[in-house]
Amino acid sequence: METIHSLHRALEAGESGDALRRFFTTDAVTVEHPNLIKPTGARMPLDKMIEGSAAGVKLLSSQKYDVHSTSRSGDTVIVRLTWTGVLRSGDQLVAHIAQFAEMRDGLISSIETFDCYEPFRNASSIAV
Repeated sequence: METIHSLHRALEAGESGDALRRFFTTDAVTVEHPNLIKPTGARMPLDKMIEGSAAGVKLLSSQKYDVHSTSRSGDTVIVRLTWTGVLRSGDQLVAHIAQFAEMRDGLISSIETFDCYEPFRNASSIAV
């Protein structure tokens, strides 16, 4: 469980790009289910996740992960959290999230995420 919490802390601290590789296996993937920002969802291998984190840093002035609960079932870590991101424009995004992280050898091999965004202006203008 510590790896996923460490990833959240690194993201809050503004880390992005290759600095995040230390949390993931080389074959890691993320599956993001459809939401307001990605209406068709997305599936990304590690390199695309790393690119996306760099793009996210350009959009956000800050982000916070407020973890409400964490549990583990075998190699799966389940996290329920609220994410708050502040865009460089000053607008704020809030998402209530359930994450399912598969772990292998202490690293994240996959993250499946269900992001429920609170309503916000110009959802279609945000591309991450």
